[in-house]
Amino acid sequence: MGEDKTVLIIWHSRTGASEHMAKAAAGHDSARLMQARDVRARDILDASAYIFVCPENLASMSGEMKEMFDTLYYDILGKVEGRPFASIIAAGSDGTGAQRQLDRICTGWRLKRVAEPMIVSFAAQTAEKIWAKKTVPDSVKRDCEELGLSMAEGIGLGVF
Repeated sequence: MGEDKTVLIIWHSRTGASEHMAKAAAGHDSARLMQARDVRARDILDASAYIFVCPENLASMSGEMKEMFDTLYYDILGKVEGRPFASIIAAGSDGTGAQRQLDRICTGWRLKRVAEPMIVSFAAQTAEKIWAKKTVPDSVKRDCEELGLSMAEGIGLGVF
């Protein structure tokens, strides 16, 4: 496990949806919230669990999130096996492309998924709607908060 009982919540957002959902998931004392561009290998190694939050762009995870994985993948490989993770995808439609890409990377790191993928569709199918600032429904924010709390409880109780 990581050196502490921290749930590291790594996010990237262009229109606010992923940022708001990441912040909701971080609503507990053991959360550490970081933008993907600021994450270094030590941040991942020091954490005990992870929640990855990003938008789906053109049927894959956002470039900034992918860049974080591309940059750190081999520095982390072989050092985080079995640690729990969850994910939240902000999608214009189905989000499955980004989820599939994220799952493949996490499988390579041998992380353990401990919650069903959370894919939130904002039904944005025109350029105007895609680039518009997003409002996340309170019910979705509550689901994100519950996910973050569940991850923290699982780590604290040694369930994961």
